Amino acid sequence: MVSLAGWRARLGVLVPSVNKTMEPELYRMAPAGVSVHFSRIREKEDTIEELRKMADDIPRAAAELADAEVNIIAFGCTTGSLIGGVGYDEELIRRIQETAHVPAITTSTAVVRALKELGIKTVCVATPYQEELNIKEKEFLEWHGYDVISMKGLGRRGPEIADVPAKCVYDLAKEVFRPKADGVFISCTDLRTLDILEALEHDLSRPVVSSNQATMWMMLRQVSIREPITGYGTLLARPSKD
Repeated sequence: MVSLAGWRARLGVLVPSVNKTMEPELYRMAPAGVSVHFSRIREKEDTIEELRKMADDIPRAAAELADAEVNIIAFGCTTGSLIGGVGYDEELIRRIQETAHVPAITTSTAVVRALKELGIKTVCVATPYQEELNIKEKEFLEWHGYDVISMKGLGRRGPEIADVPAKCVYDLAKEVFRPKADGVFISCTDLRTLDILEALEHDLSRPVVSSNQATMWMMLRQVSIREPITGYGTLLARPSKD
């Protein structure tokens, strides 16, 4: 019997052109019968101007994924999907859906939903970003009702982010953690997190959400694939509530 890739679902992702991490991490998390397909959007530096310009490339990139008959499309960039302020993620979703005519999500939307799913209201945030992007992200999370009690970035940008060792990300997450927090969020789809999520959850006794993990979780949820996926944290290891 021939096994056809994507026989359960084909997931489409718009990924920044500089990103070297999201593709391999999403491939690792994909369950049997689920394929993941990517189209790149031009972005080389994590500046506010370049992150906002990414939206201009959505019609071309989304149309390419539509040609592959994907079932859903994610805008795979955390700060790129919140940089325009409250409601910006929803605007990007509308642009994708108008072009591709399939459901769409963004990474920042997925993170908000994932925190709610896990009952996280008070959160510590670890990022690779410079301070101007940390401020934007903190405002976004707080507008959605989350209490950000600790946040720190590594001051990296562009190609530097993918080169951050997983051990460094682990240490940063432990540094920002506060005992009164309900959980930890590690931001950025270009930051390597899959190898440390389980260890962090054990060591902190709290759920840990990462950008790529949340993006995969919400895409699967939207296409009604809810089986537990182990090895990548609590969010994926249990069936969704709804």
